[in-house]
Amino acid sequence: MAEKINGRVAFADLLRVFGILAVIVLSLTGVRIEHVAVSTQAWWVLNLYDGLTRWCVPVFVMLSGMFMLDPKNGMPLSKLFFRNGLRILICLMFWGGVYAVVSYVTAGGRFTWHGLWSAILSALRGNTHYHLWFLYIILGLYLVTPILRAFVRGASRRDLHYFFVLTFLFASLLPALFRFWPNSTSVLQLWYDRLDIHLVMGYVGYFVAGYYLKEYVISRIAEAIIYVLGIAGAVVTVWGTAVLSRSAGRFVDTLYGWFSPNVVWFSVAIVVLFRYVLGVSEERSRRQRLSGVARMVFGIYLVHVFFLMLLDFLGITVLSFSPVFAVPLLSAAVFLCSFALSWLICHIPFLGNWLA
Repeated sequence: MAEKINGRVAFADLLRVFGILAVIVLSLTGVRIEHVAVSTQAWWVLNLYDGLTRWCVPVFVMLSGMFMLDPKNGMPLSKLFFRNGLRILICLMFWGGVYAVVSYVTAGGRFTWHGLWSAILSALRGNTHYHLWFLYIILGLYLVTPILRAFVRGASRRDLHYFFVLTFLFASLLPALFRFWPNSTSVLQLWYDRLDIHLVMGYVGYFVAGYYLKEYVISRIAEAIIYVLGIAGAVVTVWGTAVLSRSAGRFVDTLYGWFSPNVVWFSVAIVVLFRYVLGVSEERSRRQRLSGVARMVFGIYLVHVFFLMLLDFLGITVLSFSPVFAVPLLSAAVFLCSFALSWLICHIPFLGNWLA
């Protein structure tokens, strides 16, 4: 069992804080790496920062699974859909509308009520700002949470291991083989298509893995193997992307995918590292401060793109000066500004808890 502080899991709070920092780094570098000549010094720096933060999205899915699937946490359908799910839906609609309006105005559109309404309607139809895609993923996982909770409640550890073998095989490994060696795997792909297994596809594997990594203690040997695979995954992500991009003469992001085997193992290793190695100081005040920051992470995710848009408006990018320093400095600035705005929103009476 993971250690709790005031009802909160300590390593999970630490992971949330580092995770949102990784998201911001990824947001800053991801929009620029495609426009930099491959193999230049700037490209290598961006590839390093981008590749080494690819764990953030899988880890946030695992963090959700840690608590949503825990049978010890009561989760009646009314709470799941009319509190958790409704909050995500309200945030999706509200921030989708806000970002649609801001994008419309900054793109040169005149601020009229008709333009405002058109922008909001566009968001309601699902044409939301790029980073809000993650909220759709969470809503989808919430829909299958009651089924998954029943599964983990009755599953043995061996059952879960079998489930992970299937998810890794069908959602990660086989699609990677088909992508890199389509001609030599044609028969295997035919079987893959004919079997048509959807139960273990998508983000479900990460969701259940989060619960498993919090609930069960793994052996030292298993931990060491996961670290080796995680380091190998990080190297493949960065170095492999460089090799593929140099060969193609352009940026190739195949190994950046959330389900690429290298990213899967890298992400699992990050969770294991935070649980068993990094930990949190025993000092109560430090733990309370960490918990306070962790509570703001969802709001930070929702609003951080405003500050990315502001940087673009000001003409400031990670290429404005040496990206070695620009990426961490701009990431820190965006994080602090986003934290402040998230804190303010969370303290709006009655509405704060529903909007951030």
